[in-house]
Amino acid sequence: MIEEGRGPLIVLLPSLGRDSEEFDPVAARLASAGFRVLRPQPRGFERSSGPMEKITLHDLARDLAAVIEHENSGPAILAGHAFGHFVAKMTAVDFPQLTRAVILIGAAQKAANPDVSRSVAIATDPSQPEAERLKNLKLVFFARGNDPTSWLTGFHANVRAAEIIARDATPQSEYWSAGRAPILDIQGAEDPYRPPASRDELVKEFGTQRVSMVLIQHGAHAVIVEQPRAVADAIIAYAKKLK
Repeated sequence: MIEEGRGPLIVLLPSLGRDSEEFDPVAARLASAGFRVLRPQPRGFERSSGPMEKITLHDLARDLAAVIEHENSGPAILAGHAFGHFVAKMTAVDFPQLTRAVILIGAAQKAANPDVSRSVAIATDPSQPEAERLKNLKLVFFARGNDPTSWLTGFHANVRAAEIIARDATPQSEYWSAGRAPILDIQGAEDPYRPPASRDELVKEFGTQRVSMVLIQHGAHAVIVEQPRAVADAIIAYAKKLK
């Protein structure tokens, strides 16, 4: 686990098959703004261990709860990028006492486009031909003009496989609401996972008293590496307003 800073607790959760180092610039900016930032590594990466088969998002939520309880510094703001948002939401449902708020970064719409999901599957699979992966990284993960080549590496096949098992074994209805936690929905303006028609679906479902939305320009599904400063600043502004 990577630990930085002092202050109110924020936990950052990485996307499918990736490790927490993808948050380096975001985490550094959060820490410098007066927050304690934790980045637990997913099961199967480095010293993080646990069953990798026959698991659900509830199991990964228990992993995260153990991290927060060990920190013993009150409830945490849970910020999950892409796949990480599933774990953040599930933790908010299963462990509301440990959750101060949930921040979604590059989260999918409620009814994801199957073509987009297929592109994500190809882009994140290290066994696929590089040319196919690059094409699909451009389609979904990176906005026009942003270089996707850095994400040809950094996907861990064993982690990815376990996370897909956990996601697919958990009905959407069990995690979708994120319990009753306040929600910040950070979207890349060019993310095919969140087309314009879906921009305000969480606001419509749960109301403006609970959900805030920030749109990051010139960013897509990999918005945390495309626009790390804008993402960090959105998190900081939101976290400082929380009661």
